[in-house]
Amino acid sequence: MKREKKITVKRSIRRNIKRRLFLKRLFGFGFVVNQASLLRPVSLILGILFSGKKSLAHIIPFAFWRKTPLTLWMWGYGNDGATGLGISTNKSSPVQVGSLSTWDSVSAGSIHTMAIKTDGTLWTWGDNTNGQLGIGTVVGKNSPVQIGTGNNWSMVCAAGVWTTAEFSHTLAVKSDGTLWAWGDNSKGQLGDGTTVSKSSPIQIGTDTNWAYVNGTWGLNSFAIKTDGTLWSWGYNAAASAGMLGDGTIVNKSSPIQVGALTNWSKINVGFGHVLALKTDGTLWAWGLNSSGQLGNGLFAAKSSPIQIGVGTNWMTLGTAGYGSLALKTDGTLWSWGSNSYGELGLGDTNDRSVPTQVGTSTWTALDSSLDQAMAIRSDGTLWAWGSNNKGQLGDGTVVARSSPVQIGAVNTWVKCSAGESFAAALRY
Repeated sequence: MKREKKITVKRSIRRNIKRRLFLKRLFGFGFVVNQASLLRPVSLILGILFSGKKSLAHIIPFAFWRKTPLTLWMWGYGNDGATGLGISTNKSSPVQVGSLSTWDSVSAGSIHTMAIKTDGTLWTWGDNTNGQLGIGTVVGKNSPVQIGTGNNWSMVCAAGVWTTAEFSHTLAVKSDGTLWAWGDNSKGQLGDGTTVSKSSPIQIGTDTNWAYVNGTWGLNSFAIKTDGTLWSWGYNAAASAGMLGDGTIVNKSSPIQVGALTNWSKINVGFGHVLALKTDGTLWAWGLNSSGQLGNGLFAAKSSPIQIGVGTNWMTLGTAGYGSLALKTDGTLWSWGSNSYGELGLGDTNDRSVPTQVGTSTWTALDSSLDQAMAIRSDGTLWAWGSNNKGQLGDGTVVARSSPVQIGAVNTWVKCSAGESFAAALRY
């Protein structure tokens, strides 16, 4: 009996050693690991494993399923309270918002910010001219305030045009799959069938299978359902080249399906153009193309989706005004389109009409806005480039950068969000 116990213990020890050796080879760490070093490569590997497959890894953001408490940091333009620091002065380096480590995701808009805590509650701050904060008034807030008492929010997008707060609105999805919207509705961008703005969250339709939303530009909105169908609504005039993607130039005040395909996974909206990914890892684009922002090597606008290249390993999207950025499953970063402020990160200010690789580093997260971009490397460090007149890059200066510059020395960043002249990021 004792001999059998000894054999069982030895086998257990051997199994543990094999597991640890496997982790060491796979992730590059030894027997003692921390959460940050584990999750960074896991996120990258999941992107590779699920490339070309219809899975939650493509539809649901990394911050959604991770649910690990994080601290929130913001910097850049401080007027209107968009940084949530309780002050109206600009900050050129990251400053922690409060002292809590209960944040799960953040979305920086035009001049307002939205965030979700790990308990599922929704918080907001910043400009509130159009009721985009969702607190029932049009009074702005310079520090976080909770929206209602609900604790089942799963995704949120702070949307807004990059030159004024006039067209700011917010889109959100609850854990029950329902879609909600509030703020400016002058173009029908809330999707409730009207053009009346709302200062409190309203449910859009009755469907319970919404999974992903984006309306960064502020004039229209896009969403993907769990069945992989793509939907859009809001501004669609000729000036935007019919960017709703339905082949028309007519505004829509309720969600309409874009095509009949059921394999869309992600979408990102720029200043008149749209980027989207399918579950097979292919990249698609439509809308304005005057600066080559669609990435097809031409400059003609498109009112319906066209495939960009033949690659099947695209993973994450970002739009910087008239520019575009994306990550591949191998961690490489690519950019194209307008580059007036160096927002493509290529070391110059020359436009590109096809995807061009940014350096040789590997990256795990990306976001961009009007004329700035930011990304997180696989080692957990945070980098930024582009316009910096309000200190929005976070490098302690107000000098524009045409190549990625590291923000501080911290290496525990996991998520970032670029707004208009300000930025936010989450870290351990």
